Amino acid sequence: MHFPVSGVDVFPLIPITVAFLVSFFTSMGGVSGAFLLLPFQVSILGFSSPAVSPTNLVYNIVAIPSGVYQYIREGRMAWPLAWVIIAGTLPGVFLGAIFRIKYLPDPKHFKFFVGCVLLYIGLRLLYDLTEKAAANKMKTKALEERFKERSTQIRRHVKSELAGAAVIKTIRFSFTNYTYEFYGETFSFNTITLFMLTFAVGIIGGAYGIGGGAIIAPFLIAIFDLPVYTIAGAALLGTLLTSIAGVVFYTIIAPMYAHTGLAIAPDWMLGALFGVGGFVGMYSGARLQKYMPAKTIKLILGLILLSLAVKYIINVL
Repeated sequence: MHFPVSGVDVFPLIPITVAFLVSFFTSMGGVSGAFLLLPFQVSILGFSSPAVSPTNLVYNIVAIPSGVYQYIREGRMAWPLAWVIIAGTLPGVFLGAIFRIKYLPDPKHFKFFVGCVLLYIGLRLLYDLTEKAAANKMKTKALEERFKERSTQIRRHVKSELAGAAVIKTIRFSFTNYTYEFYGETFSFNTITLFMLTFAVGIIGGAYGIGGGAIIAPFLIAIFDLPVYTIAGAALLGTLLTSIAGVVFYTIIAPMYAHTGLAIAPDWMLGALFGVGGFVGMYSGARLQKYMPAKTIKLILGLILLSLAVKYIINVL
């Protein structure tokens, strides 16, 4: 099948299958998987024009709602956290789109940029698995173990008095602080710090075409010391809304750059096919996340990211 916008020729089931496999695992960590689908489009499908970024965002729009729905249904959506993420990334994604078109139209430069982003994300996730990092995260580790144990009980149909403990409960939310309770433990962070971080992430995500979730989730886990089971839903919701804004913005500004000959607007059909696979994969991943050890989720994401980053950077240098 030929896709005229991107110039790609591929059998329709291939993007659907690839998106399903990617999103199944990445959604468990609060990431849509767009950060892996972009390298697939660039390196395998040969789609490297600026239009690949908004096409990746189309995938997010179609795929993410199923995962978000599942996290909301299970009471694991930290709404204030999601609003802070959205408030920061939205303005950033607009600047990122301009940056992508103006400074990274060359596929070689864009691949180097992608490699650097992936390298950082991968290293942060893998560092989180080291003994040094674990020593500073004893509370989070203990919580993850208890949550895993409770999930095993549910799977075996064992009744537990803690049936409602795995729900995120907001204790305090203000301009400077967000505190919530999950499974008997309390977590807190400065909202202004997170806002500034997400603004920077929005710029990178807008240029890359990932909505920012792939960068925000590792930060929340490794730096803010929040358990993966509590941040996944918020990170995905933030990625969804910023992706919608990003696609709209790319589409609006495309005519302004018509004279360059560059494809700017998204390839809706290709993005939708990726999205269909991602929709099923994210729902499945979000549903099964509670049965997957957090360490395994981080290890899988970290190794995949690191290998891709090294490949991209080496090929450019």
